[in-house]
Amino acid sequence: MNETIQHFFGNSKPIDLKQYINSPNLAGEIKCRIVYDSKIVDTSYTSYTRRCIQSLKLVQDNEIDYSYKSIDRSRLLQLSARKAEADEILIVRQGLLTDTSFSNIALFDGNEWSTPAHPLLKGTRRAYLIDQGLLHEKEICAEDLYHYQKLSIINAMIDLGEIEIPIADIK
Repeated sequence: MNETIQHFFGNSKPIDLKQYINSPNLAGEIKCRIVYDSKIVDTSYTSYTRRCIQSLKLVQDNEIDYSYKSIDRSRLLQLSARKAEADEILIVRQGLLTDTSFSNIALFDGNEWSTPAHPLLKGTRRAYLIDQGLLHEKEICAEDLYHYQKLSIINAMIDLGEIEIPIADIK
């Protein structure tokens, strides 16, 4: 968030989220949504329900740029509309795998987990797993997808291995 603010608004004091996040009275897993520009605009909480993702469809978009998290997800929604019978999309940019419409990805080749070196968004869970040595960045061509056994969806709410899709279920 602070990197995004710095990019779009220049020199501004980093925001400490501890001052804005409270413990809501909700049961189960909770998702915190923070809307900001140069400062915090809104903080909201909702119960989190994990999506059931069992299949992916490769969708090509060579121009998409989602380097900074945004409330404008219109391009991602347009791409998601092309998923046909699949549960979710897997975006390919310039021949390389990137992300799904809501998560980073990791691929397992039987020995180690790799994640695309050029994702749409460098998510926090992805960064943590790389720092821990559990994920390795790699340029992964769409045509090399079948060198892997399975794909894991990862984001702030979903850890490595929680949602796995066999490569055969990616069309």
